[in-house]
Amino acid sequence: MTDTLDLGLLDGFERALINDRLRLVYQPKVSLRTGKLVRVEALVRWDDEKFGAVPPSRFVPLAERHGLIDPLTHWGLDTAFAEWARWCAAGIDTGLAFNISAMSLEALDFPDLVTAKCAKHGVPSDHLVLELTEGATQPLTNLMDTLTRFRIKGIGLAIDDFGTGYSTLMQLRQLPFTEVKIDRFFVTDAPDHRDSAAVVRAVIALAHEIGLSATAEGVETDAQLKLLAAMDCDIVQGYRIARPLPPDELAGWIDWWSSDWKRLGIGD
Repeated sequence: MTDTLDLGLLDGFERALINDRLRLVYQPKVSLRTGKLVRVEALVRWDDEKFGAVPPSRFVPLAERHGLIDPLTHWGLDTAFAEWARWCAAGIDTGLAFNISAMSLEALDFPDLVTAKCAKHGVPSDHLVLELTEGATQPLTNLMDTLTRFRIKGIGLAIDDFGTGYSTLMQLRQLPFTEVKIDRFFVTDAPDHRDSAAVVRAVIALAHEIGLSATAEGVETDAQLKLLAAMDCDIVQGYRIARPLPPDELAGWIDWWSSDWKRLGIGD
């Protein structure tokens, strides 16, 4: 049942989508081995005159329930890919991570649509990683063919927020993921709590054993960075590296981060 507030949000969101009043910001992900930018995660933002800054956790479920998730996904892909092309022209080499709804995977032609958009904007398919939340992996086992088609096309697949949802190790083995993202809850506590550190270490080892890369979310301190490096984590993202950035701030961040990485001395 949709309440009055949700109806107002839905109407406002639909108008924002139609009138191009949404925007994307991009959070850098860096390699813990080299310190280099690996990819940026595209994150949708909606700032409304009436409702203020509305988080995706509010409007994405509404979009899923009311038939707007596909238009939102198409807009987001086109917007992110066009920005990638501008970065490429400016000499910035980066991959893209993009969050998708499990509902989008129900369309048999979705992999073809994504690769067509890659071709339209000149984005190599191996520069794209699609991220899905762990909670969505329950129905995803029924969509193996669609997920496999993405992998055949060279597009990566990441399971987000790993460790907090309902997936099993069997599902992780069965589904064609290329990356595991460790939930920020464990990352935050890891330097000071042995149990969280043990979970992080175990997930990284598990990922590597089955041929996946491990990404740690929510990294906010030097202590977390250095512990994750010692655990052989592959990629990190979080406020310690960068908050989600407007697209025109990425070049400046790259210069700042290069200097900061050297100061950290990780990998020396």
